[in-house]
Amino acid sequence: MAVGVFDSGLGGLTVYDACAKRLPDVAFCYYGDNAHAPYGVRDADDIFNLTCAGVERLWDEGCDLVILACNTASAAALRRMQESWIPEGKRVLGVFVPMIEALTERKWGDNSPPREVAVKHVALFATPATVASRAFQRELAFRAIGVDVEAQPCGGVVDAIEDGDEILAEALVKSHVEALKRRMPRPEAAILGCTHYPLMQKTFQEALGADVAVYSQANLVAESLADYLTRHPDFMGAGTESKFLTTGDPSSVSSHATQFLRHPIRFVAA
Repeated sequence: MAVGVFDSGLGGLTVYDACAKRLPDVAFCYYGDNAHAPYGVRDADDIFNLTCAGVERLWDEGCDLVILACNTASAAALRRMQESWIPEGKRVLGVFVPMIEALTERKWGDNSPPREVAVKHVALFATPATVASRAFQRELAFRAIGVDVEAQPCGGVVDAIEDGDEILAEALVKSHVEALKRRMPRPEAAILGCTHYPLMQKTFQEALGADVAVYSQANLVAESLADYLTRHPDFMGAGTESKFLTTGDPSSVSSHATQFLRHPIRFVAA
């Protein structure tokens, strides 16, 4: 048994890496659905079905707790999964809530009514499917009032990162930031609403300006997971070695993952 980490491709490795560093005694099983990436241009039913298939595969590995380290899956599928699909004894958690807790300066698990917060103008950068779902705005509304969110669908960025084309990814990020700033010239905070985007955080920060607080998810999710496992230690699992599964070509995915994290990662066929 281990803690499962699901992603449409390589982006969730940013979350896995932060979780592994924060929880060095926990074994993780990572599932990348590289054969069907990116999810951000798919419809909601497609995302739901692919996400369920990946989570079931992680359950087969003994992962009773699965983190959806994919904002698109968290936005388009998680609520439906929790309402009608996840069986007793299993848990599937998303990546939006820890980031919103940090943005609104609420402690993890604070279920008090929504209230005014310091940040009033927030830029959200995410995949087209995440933007279309409005899941971020819905979760934010549970915790904060009076916050203006301007969302920018960042088409092409995930593909460029997955392909290892950093020059194209940087150019696309700058273009998307410019497009958002035409609609919201002075955001106070920016949310990197895709787990691929931390790899481009420096480019986002430079394009937005030094006075904009940029939030990315990996460390926030790792802290939230550590808190969750403290409260629910039975979900930690008894595994001792991490494992990496992919629906894509294991050799190619391993090569890209190693480049991605700057240390060797070996994937096997899911």
